[in-house]
Amino acid sequence: MQFVICVAFTQLSFLQGALEALNGGVQALSHASAKGTSFVFGFIGGGPAPFEVKDPNFMLSLAFQILPLIIFISALSALLWYWQVLPLLVKMISGFFERTLNTQGPAGLVAVINIFLGQVESALMVKPYLARMTKHDLLLVMTAGMAMIAGSMMVIYSAMLGPQLGPGMGGVLGHLITKSIMSVPASILFAHLLLPESRNLSVHTGPVESTKTQMHHPYKSVMDAITRGTSEGLSIYLNVVAILIVLSALVALGNDGLARVGLEIGYPLSIQGCVGWLFAPVAWLMGVPWDQAMAGGQLLGVKTVLNEFLAYLDLIKLPDAALDAHSRLVMIYALCGFANLGSIGIQISGLSAMIPERRDELNSLAWPSFIAAILASCMNGAIAGLIFP
Repeated sequence: MQFVICVAFTQLSFLQGALEALNGGVQALSHASAKGTSFVFGFIGGGPAPFEVKDPNFMLSLAFQILPLIIFISALSALLWYWQVLPLLVKMISGFFERTLNTQGPAGLVAVINIFLGQVESALMVKPYLARMTKHDLLLVMTAGMAMIAGSMMVIYSAMLGPQLGPGMGGVLGHLITKSIMSVPASILFAHLLLPESRNLSVHTGPVESTKTQMHHPYKSVMDAITRGTSEGLSIYLNVVAILIVLSALVALGNDGLARVGLEIGYPLSIQGCVGWLFAPVAWLMGVPWDQAMAGGQLLGVKTVLNEFLAYLDLIKLPDAALDAHSRLVMIYALCGFANLGSIGIQISGLSAMIPERRDELNSLAWPSFIAAILASCMNGAIAGLIFP
């Protein structure tokens, strides 16, 4: 199923054209967001500078030009949800996976909703059913949440990674969407492998259709959707900015300590270097040549220990000689997911707030879902490496 999805969305001309159109839509969204940031923040938000700019790269501000897109996308997503556009897409895709992979019940629906929403937001859509889910269903919910990224982050990463691949095949957004759809069967696969489901013990509440018809719609009007979506996006924006500051500072502090140890032993040490050696064989198994596997392993390590945002930033900074075009594509697929240590805390705290009586089960499923999500992302990277030589 993962091979079929990857080939279909990247090789078939009509689907490729659709993804290229989506990529153009991303550029339009970025342009529209830039109008807002330049109006509010002036030249640091992307507006004309009141002085001569010799190198435009020095004018790029992550906090004031790129990340504010999160707020805009959050508001737009809420509006599309109120207008029933996103629920229609969820219904179509979940119906496909229900027939092909027998993903019945709310857990299968959550796995599909994760293509569009974040790991906690998607679970909120079926909150009344969480308490009655089997342990396997909870594992699938947690695995799918960490194996994908939210739709708003796809747009952010597409804008960031655009120059990495250039035009064609739907652009970066096309690959990110393809990877997220591939992650649905991948999440189901590894959730079954780590905790096989026993149908006679399942406590399903009915087919997916019954869940979809009872799915609550949280917005009462257009303005309510816009204002609440904006507020939620602002919260996400501030959290992303704060976590980037803290994690970057912690990495710098750790690297400073390791550098001092390295001076004593006569060998340069860093956090990226240590995790790079650990994950280099994994990158090689995905199809990255061994002479580039160290760079790929470092990216995987940063993504797993910290988050995919910092890993993508490191990918952008890598020189062309570190990873060729094929390896960069493999890494874009493999890094696209929320499977990191911080997400374990997000999963447990978010789901525990909804079903506090099952906190112990959620704690026991945290590491299996973390491992399953990493394996799902790496498997998608390996498949992309096989399809794109």
